[in-house]
Amino acid sequence: MNITELLVDLHIRVNEATARADELRNQIAHFNAALTETEAHLADLATTRKIITELEPTGTEPDPPESSTSYQAVVNAFNQHPARGFRARELHELLGISTDEASVNITRSRLGRLTRQGFLTQPGRGRYQKRTY
Repeated sequence: MNITELLVDLHIRVNEATARADELRNQIAHFNAALTETEAHLADLATTRKIITELEPTGTEPDPPESSTSYQAVVNAFNQHPARGFRARELHELLGISTDEASVNITRSRLGRLTRQGFLTQPGRGRYQKRTY
């Protein structure tokens, strides 16, 4: 390989590296714009949460649990056994509900919601019990 071929090869590599650097700069500019937009949105959400929190009356009771029949069956089970902790699958067995994984996962979701609403506590991982005040 002679000097001319080396210089041509070097020129090609410089052009490729320059194009790649330009491409990366464009991506960085795009990501910076997206980041700025997202940070502004986060700030708006934080302000909204602060305003709503300030409007919330203090000393309120937790929201009552939902009253649909599925929720009601779960709530009734806990009311009948207030000192007992249950796993989702155990509730299904007690209530005579199918114990297939999809159904049990739905009940886990319901138990999580009832816990967030203050009706249940979670004394252990995956165990739920009626809250006693």
